[in-house]
Amino acid sequence: MGYKSEYERWLENVDDAELLGQLSAIENDDEEMRRRFSNALEFGTAGLRGVLEAGTSRMNIYVVRRATQGLAETILDRYGEGSVAIAYDSRNMSLEFARECASVLAGNGLTAYIYDRLMPTPMLSFAVRELGARAGIMITASHNPAEYNGYKVFGPDGCQMTLEDAMMVYNKIENVDFFSGIKYIEFESGFEKELIKYIGKYTVEQYYQSVEKQQLNPGICERYPIKVLYSPLCGAGSEPVRRVLEDIFVKDLDVVEEQEQPDGNFPTCTYPNPETKEALQLGLDRCTKLKPDIFIATDPDADRVGVVVKDGEDYRILSGNEVGVLLLKYIIDSRTANRTMPERPVAIRSIVSTELADEIAKDGGIEMISVLTGFKFIGEQILLLEQKGEQDRFIFGFEESCGYLAGDYVRDKDAVVASMLLCEMTSYYKQRSKTPVLILDEIYEQYGHYRNSVLNMQYSGTDGVAEMKAVMDGLYKNHPKEIAGFAVTAVTDYRNSIRESKTLGTKTAIDLPSSDVIGFTLENGATIIIRPSGTEPKMKVYITVKEATAAESAQLAETLENAAKALVRC
Repeated sequence: MGYKSEYERWLENVDDAELLGQLSAIENDDEEMRRRFSNALEFGTAGLRGVLEAGTSRMNIYVVRRATQGLAETILDRYGEGSVAIAYDSRNMSLEFARECASVLAGNGLTAYIYDRLMPTPMLSFAVRELGARAGIMITASHNPAEYNGYKVFGPDGCQMTLEDAMMVYNKIENVDFFSGIKYIEFESGFEKELIKYIGKYTVEQYYQSVEKQQLNPGICERYPIKVLYSPLCGAGSEPVRRVLEDIFVKDLDVVEEQEQPDGNFPTCTYPNPETKEALQLGLDRCTKLKPDIFIATDPDADRVGVVVKDGEDYRILSGNEVGVLLLKYIIDSRTANRTMPERPVAIRSIVSTELADEIAKDGGIEMISVLTGFKFIGEQILLLEQKGEQDRFIFGFEESCGYLAGDYVRDKDAVVASMLLCEMTSYYKQRSKTPVLILDEIYEQYGHYRNSVLNMQYSGTDGVAEMKAVMDGLYKNHPKEIAGFAVTAVTDYRNSIRESKTLGTKTAIDLPSSDVIGFTLENGATIIIRPSGTEPKMKVYITVKEATAAESAQLAETLENAAKALVRC
């Protein structure tokens, strides 16, 4: 069916007034009609994510219903019955989409457990496991711009859905008609039939208890008080983060008022990503007046956290890698001192995160496991440990994009536990008359001045995805012999699971699933890793260098950044 025919079909069947108005507005705009109806949002391991508009390639109630019908049929085929947990954040239409999910699940005879108010992604992961659900649905677009929303699906283990399971759901969705193929009952009717139930206070309290069990030095924030500034960036983090910080006796807590209340329009920052200075700017401005020891900001679904710490009389934004390294060292030092370190402890990082963590882990007697990008791969490693009865070996996992987890109570990154540990860590070092920046300086002095940078190379227009694919295909087929004048000594091809040594002329297998990622190691030890984003039309380039001084590392990183831009031809 062509895009014009699909448009006409939507025009006839849509009963939502706002979406119908949008459809009428593009009646004579063939290009816009083509953009919205020439394809459908593709369901994958990250679920769905798109702009809030009418159309098959957009996020709206009809796309959400169709995806949920496909998920329901997958669950029924596999289990014959069961339940699904649902949570939603502060984005526009999140509540409406969550209720639509519940109505479709109930229409298929499945039980839908839904939170009665917005909750972060880690609380969805927790609820899936706590309630014994067959799956979980999180309505969020994470840190994307305000015009987006999304639909993440989690498996019964609390991890984001595997590729195999996502393909099963995708195949079901493809056979569901947007209008006639949906089994649906009204939300209120679902409650009356007890097919829709609210997730109760007990589950919420169990989550908080699980988070607070990850304390390493209980009471330290009371003994060595710190001043904390916090921003939920108009998202779902305000209630859980403030609750946990209150429980661990963080008494001097200020909140960035303009970003305190949930607001899907994100009026203070169009791109609510705590990795960016723009999202942190209001808090940075407050720092100069309030003089906190630490400023933390969680993204809309509160699975990522950005960190700013005192640096003399000024303030410094820490990178995701720096926070990961600091938390890892704090956990190792505290658990070693308190004699709570498990036998054969394990930490996990993504392949694009800093190798400095490997050195710290090695010195602490910790096995470091590297996994593909995406926290679901960290969650899978925890599951493998659990299946052997060894989940207690896991002490920490992180990825450079500001995602962290301690404990096995959830299988996704958790900004709530990270916020708690960051405050605890700041108090811990304060009692030693030190700051996180001073600890970082000591780490760099010991291990060398690592510098990690990330380039986000945007590809716009309808051909952006095709252009990115062409760039990646070219890199796989024709490896560069040098980058910025430095010889390429090794190529790590994650698509074909091969690592090739250019100096030795050997090839070795990579024990990781195939992924569209390629890495280059240079003669000076620097690495450049390139991968397309899984959620946005952009290429991500990760650069790691290590030199004797900070200035030398900065200079080399800049040189390689310029070379990398030319390499991906953007």
